[in-house]
Amino acid sequence: MSDNSRREFLKKSIVLGATAATSLSFPNILHARNKYPTIKILGTHVTLQEEIRLKAQKDLGINIEFYPGGSAEVMLKASLNPSSFDIYEQWSNSIRPLWEAGSIKPINTKKLTYWDEVNSLSKTGKISKNAKYGAGDSPNKILYIQKDGSLSSKPTDEISFNPYVHNVDSFGYNSDVIPKGIAYETESWGWLLDEKNHGRVALVNEPTIGIFDAALAVQAKGLMKFKDIGNMSRLEVDELFRILIEYKKKGHFRGVWSSVPHSVELMSKNQVDIESMFSPAVSALNGEGIPCVYAAPKEGYRAWHGVQCLSSETTGEREEAAYAYMNWWLSGWAGAFIARQGYYISNPQRSRSFMSQAEWDYWYDGKMASVNLRGTDGKISVHKGDIRNGGSYIKRFENIAVWNSVMPTYDYTLDKWNEFVLAR
Repeated sequence: MSDNSRREFLKKSIVLGATAATSLSFPNILHARNKYPTIKILGTHVTLQEEIRLKAQKDLGINIEFYPGGSAEVMLKASLNPSSFDIYEQWSNSIRPLWEAGSIKPINTKKLTYWDEVNSLSKTGKISKNAKYGAGDSPNKILYIQKDGSLSSKPTDEISFNPYVHNVDSFGYNSDVIPKGIAYETESWGWLLDEKNHGRVALVNEPTIGIFDAALAVQAKGLMKFKDIGNMSRLEVDELFRILIEYKKKGHFRGVWSSVPHSVELMSKNQVDIESMFSPAVSALNGEGIPCVYAAPKEGYRAWHGVQCLSSETTGEREEAAYAYMNWWLSGWAGAFIARQGYYISNPQRSRSFMSQAEWDYWYDGKMASVNLRGTDGKISVHKGDIRNGGSYIKRFENIAVWNSVMPTYDYTLDKWNEFVLAR
């Protein structure tokens, strides 16, 4: 990316504003004045949770500072100022912009303790032989760094991100208002545009995510068809946003949300009945007694893969600590913790011993809950007899429609998304 292009990218982004603990600890990298090294983690509320910070800090013997924010906000900050973080945690659709901006640097797989345990989804884009690759940037396409500095699926010893948390996303709906559908049969992205839900719909305010939720909804309703939904042409983008803005001006959308807590608030305060949603929000709502169902759309999910990236300005002691933190994430406890909010880890077997059999059966194997299960907030989020909508880990990742992606039309979609958000 040329300097002019990079500046233009940043300008347009601104428009949106927005395991062992012993083996991982650091007894030998104290400062001369006996102070522990400090690393700064920039990311979203999805993984930057206080319980995780305190546990990692205790296990590793380092100071950890979390800086959570909205997805567009943190990507902008990382792009503009790599000195603002040591590790960047978000989604794989961040990789191309950050790599091209020079904000992140290669990660050496030989320094990743559990690299050999990372499963095929992260490394090849498929969880099983029967799985669909899904349109867009599956994580393997942007994982490996080549000698010429490009990113591709050809394995090397250097990677652009440490693969860790991942999931498939869809929409959540209040089943007290919208009758519960059948997973993979009647539940459809088209529900987001159903006239019955007029004025009670919200979308995620993130161009590289919300655009796909909207596109899947428009296509499911038969309003238009994409040649490649993961790589839309400018003409397709124009038509998509013409439709969306028309719906918006008629008052169909209640609004957009920029953080998980905001999405929870919209439904808990009875402002929406259906919305783009992330799994922790569904878990939180269920914990509040609101029967929010996380849909398993017949058209397939929008998938995402979490990334941990190393700042291009992190060196020495802080870099060592950053590698220790990335290794800690794959050492078992953290994977079990985020499973309780409906997320998966890239080496799940290591987390299994940190979960009860009932938890593993429900979250990973898609079996009926044999007991009440608690979420990360300690509240009961799964009741005995519940079955996770969408089924097992394997089943869910066999049904991917599209991955969160930065398309070649990215700059153009930023303008169109902003036009949609501001439309009245």
